[in-house]
Amino acid sequence: MAGQKKLKASRVLIVGTGGLGAPVSLYLAAAGVGTIGLVDFDEIDETNLQRQVIFTTDDLGGKKVEVAKARLLKLNPHISVETYGEAINSRNALDIIQGYDIVVDATDNFPTRYLLNDACVFLKKPLIYGSIFRFDGQVSVFYADRGPCYRCLYPEPPPPGLVPSCAEGGVLGVLPGIVGSLQANEALKLILGIGQPLIGRLLLVEALSTSIRELRVQRDKNCPVCGEHPTIRELIDYEQFCGVRISGEELSARIASVAPEQLKEMLDRGEEIQLVDVREPVEWEICRIPGARLIPLGQLTSRMHEIDQTKKVIVYCHSGQRSALAVKLLRELGLTNTYNLAGGIDAYSERIDPSIPRY
Repeated sequence: MAGQKKLKASRVLIVGTGGLGAPVSLYLAAAGVGTIGLVDFDEIDETNLQRQVIFTTDDLGGKKVEVAKARLLKLNPHISVETYGEAINSRNALDIIQGYDIVVDATDNFPTRYLLNDACVFLKKPLIYGSIFRFDGQVSVFYADRGPCYRCLYPEPPPPGLVPSCAEGGVLGVLPGIVGSLQANEALKLILGIGQPLIGRLLLVEALSTSIRELRVQRDKNCPVCGEHPTIRELIDYEQFCGVRISGEELSARIASVAPEQLKEMLDRGEEIQLVDVREPVEWEICRIPGARLIPLGQLTSRMHEIDQTKKVIVYCHSGQRSALAVKLLRELGLTNTYNLAGGIDAYSERIDPSIPRY
């Protein structure tokens, strides 16, 4: 009874109601967590249903937080669900988070992960971290009062576009359920004060081998947020910090590029060009532009010898972001006759060749 009262009095904020947020919210609602906050600005799309099991085909087009709220209250009408149908950012994060005991990171982008970490450090809140990609997941609890924070593990984000999103790289549909359940387990332990929370420990979940490894994470005394002499004392511009603002269309605009229409004209004329696809193999299996060579971005420097420098080289990815980085890298290495396909294969399919599947 004492434990159930603790659950009833607790307040847990879940940022993201997608693949991870679905199992976390369902299990916390079923457990009797008194107040659950949901943050998400997105709408439900058919491509979500493979892993976001809180939604059904009847919910397509609906606001995620509102549909999720209705589902949770049907599961447990004795709880309260508060919704925030907006993107969490540096302006509203502290106001939203301060009213909760625990924050669950169920997001899929680096700016929000660093934002949630810093806000939780400032407000002295535990942050339950989870991430997924293809067949692998990670889980930990970052709580600066008792251990390291997210920045102690990952001081800097990867270059923008280097790591494909789940939509681009894919994810095994059950993996979010596994990782999300582990996140829910950590939340219940923290609320009830039982067991050993994953503070200072990082779980690596490998679905293909059905194995879990554990790594110890030490607090970094030089961490700019939770270290001995912090240099970050307020929320910053996290999109700029993660380089998001110089990615996508803006980065493509800075890089020599060709439009899909121009590429079609080159192909129709029989011009000597080499098409290089820098997406992941799983994306290549879905669709490709005929005649292209697959060289994933992470392998580009080691496979440069496969690029014919006597031809004009056109590099593409899904949306033009990773390929813009690839062109920037290749030009810096001397391949000056290299161009980015603006908008990537997605724009080429939409505007030139609708027979190419979109994803």
